[in-house]
Amino acid sequence: MSDAAAYQVLARKYRPETFADLVGQDAMVRTLKNAFAAGRIASAFIMTGIRGTGKTTTARIIAKGLNCIGPDGQGGPTTDPCGECEHCRAIMEGRHVDVMEMDAASRTGVGDIREIIDSVHYRAASARYKIYIIDEVHMLSTSAFNALLKTLEEPPEHVKFIFATTEIRKVPVTVLSRCQRFDLRRIEPEVMIALLRRIADAEGAEITDEALALITRAAEGSARDAESLLDQAISHGAGETTAEQVRAMLGLADRGRVLDLFDMILKGDAGGALSELAAQYADGADPMAVLRDLAEICHWVSIIKITPEAAEDPTVSPEERDRGRQMAEALPMRVLTRLWQMLLKALEEVATAPNGMMAAEMAVIRLTHVADLPTPEELVRKLGDGPPPPPPPGPGAAPPQAAPGAEARGQPQPRPTHPGPSGPTSHGTLAVRAESALARYARFEDVVELIRRHRDVKLLVEVETNLRLVSYAPGRIEFEPTEDAAPDLASKLGSRLQAWTGNRWAVTVSQGGAPTIAEEREAAERALKSEAETHPLVQEVLRAFPGARITEVRSRQEIAQSAEVEALPEVSEEWDPFEED
Repeated sequence: MSDAAAYQVLARKYRPETFADLVGQDAMVRTLKNAFAAGRIASAFIMTGIRGTGKTTTARIIAKGLNCIGPDGQGGPTTDPCGECEHCRAIMEGRHVDVMEMDAASRTGVGDIREIIDSVHYRAASARYKIYIIDEVHMLSTSAFNALLKTLEEPPEHVKFIFATTEIRKVPVTVLSRCQRFDLRRIEPEVMIALLRRIADAEGAEITDEALALITRAAEGSARDAESLLDQAISHGAGETTAEQVRAMLGLADRGRVLDLFDMILKGDAGGALSELAAQYADGADPMAVLRDLAEICHWVSIIKITPEAAEDPTVSPEERDRGRQMAEALPMRVLTRLWQMLLKALEEVATAPNGMMAAEMAVIRLTHVADLPTPEELVRKLGDGPPPPPPPGPGAAPPQAAPGAEARGQPQPRPTHPGPSGPTSHGTLAVRAESALARYARFEDVVELIRRHRDVKLLVEVETNLRLVSYAPGRIEFEPTEDAAPDLASKLGSRLQAWTGNRWAVTVSQGGAPTIAEEREAAERALKSEAETHPLVQEVLRAFPGARITEVRSRQEIAQSAEVEALPEVSEEWDPFEED
């Protein structure tokens, strides 16, 4: 047989044969060993976890352990199958007559399950147990699951079921309750790197630690994915495999260069960022991969800011760890969260755009322009503070005069400060600032619009349906609550308005309020409907269609405004950076 024909991929060649070979699943192995030692072996097991963590492999190891008889033929169930007896070898080679494997992805119907149900009553032909391994069990139909339930609840003593699935939530609870569940964890980076190093050494392959770290990060905790990528990397390197070769193989950008790009974006250097993106693209990096790496760095730096020990990532070089710590110390969380949101949006655009590189360039331009802009909340707070007050007049100076005709136009007059023992106090100035800041909320409708602008839907509904306004002035609200109003409506409204405007609001409960906004709206709608019903054309329609009723009345102006909103907007020369938020 030729070498090419005899070659086995690494994922199959180094597939674990015993529990000792399994990596990263210590909790499950300990539980199974204790159960076997105590003779408390369940009739059904279910293995769940992401792809490549060893679910099907674990199922086969359990099957070998249940049927192993040892080299001398006298052994019993064990968690250390010998691998030498006839049952171990047959199961390992996938040819044991009493161990049946079924792929539920291709055999989902109740007919396939009935074959199993009909055969469970017959004892094993040669082994201790008849074992059914069903892979991707969540793919079974509802009727197939229902047909399996009774057998799972009262299985014959000689039958064991072992299920494997990546979608545990799709398995009915009635099935889960009849199985002993094991959650196979993602393999930790340190464990994965050690595993790959052992395989590379066993294969006589030269590969750098940095290259193994890149493969580990790309595998995302899946041993099978990591071994497949290692297999590919060894072939790609054809000698000593370096990190640069692995990056080229995976279509990744150099992480150090991605950090440089991240720096340029944060500094607002649009030209430099576009040049770096173009250079990475010319070197073979996929635009989607670059943006995904930027998002990964944004997430990583955010986590380091909250938990500094997260910087100790074995898949990241020491130099990159230092840069991550420096970024976490320098960047405010609001900048990181905004970048994260915009990068998620950019990834969607690149995935759907006709030209991914163009979409990535536009995303980088947006990112550089909003990197250090204040958040909407900060802008509202700054606007709420109002313009800075004029410097207080010196001792003996006359108070500022109002502009001619200002009182006649209804403009607020400046209030003079009252000097104390050591000169003018700030109380008057503070009053002027508060009055100026609250002047924009001249009507109660302005307060309702403020709530709507902050998207506090719960408070907006409360105010519109349960607040009967008694009196209003900027900074003071007096209302009568309805019977359904929340007991803390006054305090909640006052605290929210203070947080949004930066000024204290006096919100008090009284009696004799006007109808609520919702009641006024309903009354106006009823009046419109009543008026519409008197129209001769509407009466003709109602007579022609008995049972029809008027559900909404819209004016010509409202219809025109709705058409303008639904029409495609023209491209504006100005761009609002907060649309991304």
